Amino acid sequence: MGVGETALLKQHLIDPEICIRCNTCEATCPVGAVTHDDRNYVVDPNKCNMCMACIAPCPTGSIDNWRTVPRVQAYDLAAQLGWDSLPPPLELEALGPADFEAPQTEAAPAAELDSPTRAALAQRPVEYGATLPPWSAARAYTNLYGPKCEASSITASVAGNVRVTEIGREYDTHHIVLDFGAIPFPVLEGQSIGIVAPGVDGAGRVHHPRQYSVASPRNGERPGYNNVSLTVKRVLADHEGRPVRGVTSNYLCDLQVGDKVQVIGPFGSSFLMPNHPGSSIVMICTGTGSAPMRAMTEWRRRLRASGKFEGGKLLLFFGARTKEELPYFGPLQNLPSDFIDINFAFSRALGQPKRYVQDLMRERAADLGLLLADPNAYFYVCGLRSMEEGVVLALRDAALAAGLSWDSVSSGLKSQARLHLETY
Repeated sequence: MGVGETALLKQHLIDPEICIRCNTCEATCPVGAVTHDDRNYVVDPNKCNMCMACIAPCPTGSIDNWRTVPRVQAYDLAAQLGWDSLPPPLELEALGPADFEAPQTEAAPAAELDSPTRAALAQRPVEYGATLPPWSAARAYTNLYGPKCEASSITASVAGNVRVTEIGREYDTHHIVLDFGAIPFPVLEGQSIGIVAPGVDGAGRVHHPRQYSVASPRNGERPGYNNVSLTVKRVLADHEGRPVRGVTSNYLCDLQVGDKVQVIGPFGSSFLMPNHPGSSIVMICTGTGSAPMRAMTEWRRRLRASGKFEGGKLLLFFGARTKEELPYFGPLQNLPSDFIDINFAFSRALGQPKRYVQDLMRERAADLGLLLADPNAYFYVCGLRSMEEGVVLALRDAALAAGLSWDSVSSGLKSQARLHLETY
C-alpha cells in the first residue's frame, strides 16, 4: 500500500550495544529529549526535533541510529529502556492499514517511569560547551576496538595500581596503569577508554563497559611505553548517598599487577588540548575529573623539559572535600609555580568555611577575564554535572567584571572550541 510521508517517522534511537553511557548526548540535547536509567540511554520521540546537536559529540557513534516506523507505533521510552540491542528495520512494503492505527495500550507516562528517568527528563543542560576540538589539537583515533568495531575488545595487563588518596579515608581513589604490549592503542589527552568488567549482572547479561578518562599523556604513563593510566574512585554510594557497590570501579581498584583487563575504545574527539605555541589552558575539576587535567599537565611538562615548545599559562582549579581526599595532592605540590598556577578548593576542611571551585574562580576573576579575552586560551571542565552551572556562571561574572559582553564571549567560547565540558 502507499504510505503518506506524515504517517511515517524516522525515529532517532541509541544503540545499547555500543553506547558507553558517557552522558554526552543528554548533556548536549537542547530540548531534553535524551534520558537514561541504569541500563540504557534513550530518545523520547515526542521531544526529539531532529536538530542533530547530539550526533557529532558522541564518541562511539551509538547515537547515530534511526528506524523508519509508523508514527503511531513509535518505540516509547519504556520499550527502549528494556533493549539489549536495536530492533531490526521494518519492511515498509509489508505494512498494512492496521500498522498505522494507534495501539490499544498506552505507553507509560513519564510519571510512571522510575525515579532516575523522571529526574533525567527534568534536567536541562548548560549549552555553552564546544562539540569540536581546538583547531591545533592532534588527530584523535576513536573506536579502534570494541563492540561492532572492526576489531573486538583487546586485553591489557595491569602494570601498576597505587592508591592516590590517604589510606583510611572514605574516598578510595587509585592510579591504575594498563599496558597494551605490542597492540596499537593510540590515545590523546582528554580521551577515554571503556573497561568491561568480567561476569554478568543480576539479569544474566554481560556488564556494560564503563568509561574512564585517560590520566596519562600521549606517549604513555612511562614515556615510550605502550601504556595508559586511569584515575578510578571506588564507588560505595550513589549521588544521593545510598549504599551501592560499583561493579567496574571496585573491580579496577582491586586489580593486582599482572591481571588482565578487557578494554574497548579509545573514545572522544573534542575534549582535546591545543598544541600551538603560546596557547593557555584553564583546567577546572573535582575528584577523578582530574584525570584528563593530569594528562594535559604532564604532556605540557614533558614538552617544557624538552625545550622545544613555548606554552602559555596553565591555571588549575581543583576541588575536593578535604586535601586527604584529593587525588595526586602530593605530586601537585612538587610542580613549579612558574609552570602551573594551582588553586585548591576544599568543601569539608575541618574548621574552615566551605569553598568550591567556582568560589576560587571568582577570587581570580581578573586573571580569568584576561584569559577569556585571549583567543589562545582554552577552558576545560571535568567532574560532577552539578558543578557545571556554577562554573559557567563564574566565567560569566569574570567576563562582565572585565567589561566583556558575555553573549559575545560565550558564543566565541563554543564556536572557537575554547570551552569544553565533560561532566557526569
